[in-house]
Amino acid sequence: MPKKSVKELAVGGRRVLIRADLNVPLDAQRRITDDRRIREFMPTLNHVIQNGGRPIVMSHLGRPSGDPTKDAEFSLQPVASRLRELLGGKVGFASDCVGPDVEAASQALRDGETLLLENVRFHAAETIIDKAKKNPDKKLTPEQDAKRDTFARALAGLGELYVNDAFGTCHRNHVSMYDVPKLIAPGGRAVGFLVEKELRYLGQALETPKRPFVAILGGSKVSDKIGVIRNLIGRVDQILIGGAMMFTFWAAQGREVGKSLCERDQLELARELLRAAGAKLVLPTDCVVASELKSGVATAVSEGGVPVDQMGLDVGPQTIEAFGGHLRRSGTIVWNGPLGAFETPPFDRGTFAIARDIAEATSRGAISIIGGGDSAAAVDQAGLADRMSHISTGGGASLEFLEGRKFGPLEMLDDR
Repeated sequence: MPKKSVKELAVGGRRVLIRADLNVPLDAQRRITDDRRIREFMPTLNHVIQNGGRPIVMSHLGRPSGDPTKDAEFSLQPVASRLRELLGGKVGFASDCVGPDVEAASQALRDGETLLLENVRFHAAETIIDKAKKNPDKKLTPEQDAKRDTFARALAGLGELYVNDAFGTCHRNHVSMYDVPKLIAPGGRAVGFLVEKELRYLGQALETPKRPFVAILGGSKVSDKIGVIRNLIGRVDQILIGGAMMFTFWAAQGREVGKSLCERDQLELARELLRAAGAKLVLPTDCVVASELKSGVATAVSEGGVPVDQMGLDVGPQTIEAFGGHLRRSGTIVWNGPLGAFETPPFDRGTFAIARDIAEATSRGAISIIGGGDSAAAVDQAGLADRMSHISTGGGASLEFLEGRKFGPLEMLDDR
């Protein structure tokens, strides 16, 4: 069921709680090195401002430890500075996300003024559900439940409406994502433009793809992609496998994989996936090998296996050409995970070659969806980001969406 959009909310003169994903990377001097997530959030923020709303923005940044003396590096102050640059000032910053001072600041907002709250993860209650998962029954203790409820009510009390524009954390039932919208009156809970865009692209890929539909899955572990492969088998025309997980599949076929990364405990699973997918699952036929993962090391191309004293670190030229052939004929492409150790040249060739093939397919009319994380970084490094149809802001979230999972934080919002 489609969710109500922020454009359907009457925001004028009302305090609008917006959960954004402003978890941007910072350098040693706490300068933002990539503001994509902030820029992707701006259409929603600008819409609320321009329609006379009073946005109160919540987000997390990094993984605070809970020790205030160590957590200053996770403050959202650099994000507040960047928002002021983009909006020309008019952005207040609260030194906490709950408490009397925050309540006073939220009440003092005027139409079109913005308040950014401090990192919600400075409060342990925000992510307490993750710790509860360590319990066998995955339930909160009464004490944990009380802390979560108190924090949720404090956050929800700051606003009258709620907007979820944080796709990157939509797969996590954290307080600001799941509990807060439950406390907002029905009719006042919507998705922002970014989440709306993510759901449109990913949803269309799964339900009504332009064919042929080709998925490219890379990364190191088959176990990380089990759910995606199983869910996509019946939907796609081909699944192209790259990254270190190719060696688990090779080993499952009885091939030598040398010193390559390989999940030996997942070989039977790999055989099961090969049987279930049949010809749809396309494995590399060659790879680039070396004695160690290091720039400048001697490399060679090996077909069908890896010498015992070598490790596979990238797909080979035959595979690049074969994968390119599938992409050139494609109508929809979903890519999640690099094809090699692309952070270390020369093992970036396969990943960058595939990025170029996807860009060319997109220019010919294919729909290309880049699943966040390392794939998005590779597209950026290749200078091809603006040639893709959509780059997801949520690596883990996009992966779970492709697995067909339901997202609790989205279930809490109003249907259209």
